Amino acid sequence: MVSVIAIQRGTADPNRYVLMSGDIDSRVTDVLNATDDSPGANDNASGVAGTLEAARVLTRHRFPATIVYAALAGEEQGLFGGQILAAHAQREGWRLQAVLNNDMIGNSAGINGVVDNTTARVFAEGTRMTETAQEATQRRFTGGEVDSPSRNLARYIERIGEQYVPNLDVMMVYRLDRFGRGGHHRPFNDLGYPGVRIMETNEHYDRQHQDLRNEDGRHYGDTLAYVDFDYAAKLTGLNAVALAGMAWAPPPPADVQIEGAVSPDTTLRWTRPTDAQAPELAGYRIYWRLTTEPQWTHSRWVGDVTEFTLENVVIDNYFFGVAAVADNGAESPVVFPGAAGSFGGY
Repeated sequence: MVSVIAIQRGTADPNRYVLMSGDIDSRVTDVLNATDDSPGANDNASGVAGTLEAARVLTRHRFPATIVYAALAGEEQGLFGGQILAAHAQREGWRLQAVLNNDMIGNSAGINGVVDNTTARVFAEGTRMTETAQEATQRRFTGGEVDSPSRNLARYIERIGEQYVPNLDVMMVYRLDRFGRGGHHRPFNDLGYPGVRIMETNEHYDRQHQDLRNEDGRHYGDTLAYVDFDYAAKLTGLNAVALAGMAWAPPPPADVQIEGAVSPDTTLRWTRPTDAQAPELAGYRIYWRLTTEPQWTHSRWVGDVTEFTLENVVIDNYFFGVAAVADNGAESPVVFPGAAGSFGGY
């Protein structure tokens, strides 16, 4: 079981990681069949090609944080490559801020008859797997079910993708993965790391895990003829701008706390990294939204402080978060207060 990992070391905060992955294994109908031809053009050569292309583009630049490019093995047989790398990250103490798992990013024609090269899906789980009973009790009273770090990573990808990738609408899906199915971000989620699956919006099941054949005029098999290269390039760009944005940004705020019960005002507090760890830090931006809104709708720049009070913004009516901002404008994902939203410490 051999995966291929490339690491682009950060210049200021090398133990903070963002990761992009694809899967190098490909199988036909029987996932244990290692002999029959299984081209796997979309599932998942598209994800590996995207990871290689992102590496080609981003390694021309230097970033404060470390970027990992991973081609993971054994996904079809049991997510083994992701399990091995996630366990390695945990043993080595990586501050793993984001895992972008790319699994099928090259098909724009769905089995439902829809042809669409303008949308992409980002799957993100809610409550993190490692939540303790005490943290669950706290979340019951303060919220956070839809503000796990994975969900706020998805919001970040949607916002930055629609800002920088032309003609792309990013759809957040509030689910770990497709219904009853799995992918290589899950082993990282299992250990509490923020991770999402980025993929096409409309799948074609005749071209996934199929023995190569033609029956009754229908083609079965994952062959190159059915890959939309322009679409794959667009989703690769989505990954690249997200990785660059997070790696250029300061680390997400740590120890974010909030208070404001029975008060007209809401106060947020957080800790600041050292200047050596975040030399590019310009300050912080507070975000808030109605509890029924999927994306952050209001924000306020508050500068290089570690506490701020929003006057006459009632805590009961909104969800809140804090993002770190660099001198060049790059922002971290928004961090929801408390353990439910924490991206980890410094």
